[in-house]
Formats: sequence, C-alpha cells, structure tokens
Amino acid sequence: MIPLRDTTKSGVFPFVNLTLITINIVVFLYEASLGRNMHHFILDYGLIPAKVFSSANIGLGERLFPFISSMFIHGGWLHIIGNALFLFIFGDNVEARMGHFKYLVFYIVCGLAAAVFQIVTNLSSVIPMVGASGAISGVLGAYITYYPKSKILTLVPIFFFIQLIYIPAAIFIFVWFIIQFLSGVGSLGAAQNTGGVAFWAHIGGFLAGLILARYFQKGRFRVAGDGGRYYH
Repeated sequence: MIPLRDTTKSGVFPFVNLTLITINIVVFLYEASLGRNMHHFILDYGLIPAKVFSSANIGLGERLFPFISSMFIHGGWLHIIGNALFLFIFGDNVEARMGHFKYLVFYIVCGLAAAVFQIVTNLSSVIPMVGASGAISGVLGAYITYYPKSKILTLVPIFFFIQLIYIPAAIFIFVWFIIQFLSGVGSLGAAQNTGGVAFWAHIGGFLAGLILARYFQKGRFRVAGDGGRYYH
C-alpha cells in the first residue's frame, strides 16, 4: 500500500515538517555525490550498536552523536523517497496538533526511542542503522491518535490491477504496524550481522509516538476538514 494523500488539511503551514524533509533530501544528495565514499560516510554517521558499547577508546560524542545523525541518512533512492512521502502526508497534521517546537522535539524523541528499540534486539551488531523511518513511525503513532477517522488515498495493487482506495487512517496505520511487527518477529531468527530493514526501530518509534502523542498535543486548535472548519 502506497499512501498518496490524506483528506484532513492542517490549516497551518508545516515549516518544521518541510524543513525536516528538506534536510533529509539534502543530506542524501550529499551522500550520493560521494560515490564510493558514501559507504564510509554511513559508517561514520550511522548508528552501529557494537560501537556504542565498544570497550575501545572512543569518545562519548562519537558514541552518542550517531543517535541523531543516523536519522538524516538514507541508504538509497527508494529509502529517501518513501520516508519523504510518508512524512509529507502525515507530518503536517501532527505538527498542527502539537505546535512547531513540540513537534520537532517529539520527532527527535521518537527517533531516539526507535534507535534504542532496534539496538536492544541486537547489541553486538556492526551494521550501521540509518534512516528517518523510526521518527516517522512515531509521527504515524501520533496521527492515528489524533486523526483516526481521516481518510488516506492509497494506491493498492490487487493482482494485476492498481486501485486507488480511500482507507481510514486507523485501518491503514494498523495494517502498517502489523506488517512491521510480523516482519520484526521474523527478523529475530536472521543472521545477526546482515543488513535489511530495521523493523524494530519502526515498532519502537510507533509505540513511542502512540504513548507520547497525548502529552505533546496543545490545546484547542483549528484545522480545515472536508466539511469546512472544525475544532479539536
């Protein structure tokens, strides 16, 4: 399922969300310009669990900074395009509900929670974890809390046909989470130091977003709905 847009308008210019998307894209374009050196860039700024807990003489900053830097690094074009699309569709409404500064803090906290969740599943991994997916999963957790009845225009492949279907946000995100959970459980039996999708980061970020959403929301605010203006 590929989301194309939602039916709930934020009514607020999402400059934090757009800034996050822009930073991710700019960093990826810089990575792509490095050519073969891109691998070294990912090793330096990606989050490597074994490096965090290494007994080697590594500075505290070098151990901890990747928790932040890894959120803005992506491994390929599909990775960055997918993350940018999800953040563009779901992030603006969450930013409207929280306010600009709270949304930025929420995004970073969910990204950190996602990183921790992924690390505890494989403390000795030497594979760098990269991507905004964990933080974006937190945004999905907040979205399903705030806008469960919103509709998501979704591209759904049915056998050999492509259908455009409006799916309630609660169902779309629930199905997404079940896929992440089942994939995460399946990944537990895989080889420890092979690459792949960090499903447990998605799960951890989503759960963090689900829990924290109610604490980060601001008071009454106005958004533009399908039937005009209404309040939450």
